[in-house]
Amino acid sequence: MDIKQTMRQILDAESEAIKNIPVTDQYVKAVEMIVNATAKKHGKLVTSGMGKAGQIAMNIATTFSSTGTPAIYLHPSEAQHGDLGVIQPDDILLLVSNSGHTREIIELVDLAHKLYPQLPLIVITGKPESRLAKAADVCLVTADAEEVCPLGLTPTTSTTMMTVMGDILVVCVMKAIGFTREDYALRHHGGYLGNLSRKNK
Repeated sequence: MDIKQTMRQILDAESEAIKNIPVTDQYVKAVEMIVNATAKKHGKLVTSGMGKAGQIAMNIATTFSSTGTPAIYLHPSEAQHGDLGVIQPDDILLLVSNSGHTREIIELVDLAHKLYPQLPLIVITGKPESRLAKAADVCLVTADAEEVCPLGLTPTTSTTMMTVMGDILVVCVMKAIGFTREDYALRHHGGYLGNLSRKNK
């Protein structure tokens, strides 16, 4: 195996996949929905996903929280054992599932909407015809690129795209709410980034 050649192939494949993420008005609507729920109604963004998609959802939540938008990750299985109570009526859901058929996420949608029927839902998925996508108010599609995993199974390319899509939402919301360097410093009291945010450019 030529590791450097494999590396180049992976970089090329994942870069191409990112460039092919569909740029649609759904992002405009998603950003407006997040700003409305959090900055205007003072609710929060609740993200969820299962497995590796869940790790992406958790990263999205923590990045939002550190940049001025209150967000929390809700584990879909724990939601069935009481953690669903973290959801409040002015919140908004952001669910991540490459297949759009993840049982625990489908069940979370049903449970959340039984609790608050009008709860808005944003979905990131690779399957726009899936049950989860059809339940969404806004569906952000990854374009369903092939995984770089040699088995074609392990989430690799898909998780890269979902991470980038999360970054797009975070950055656009930061701009929409006018989040500043000073705001950032107030949320980062320690570490390298905290120190950096308090220094003059």
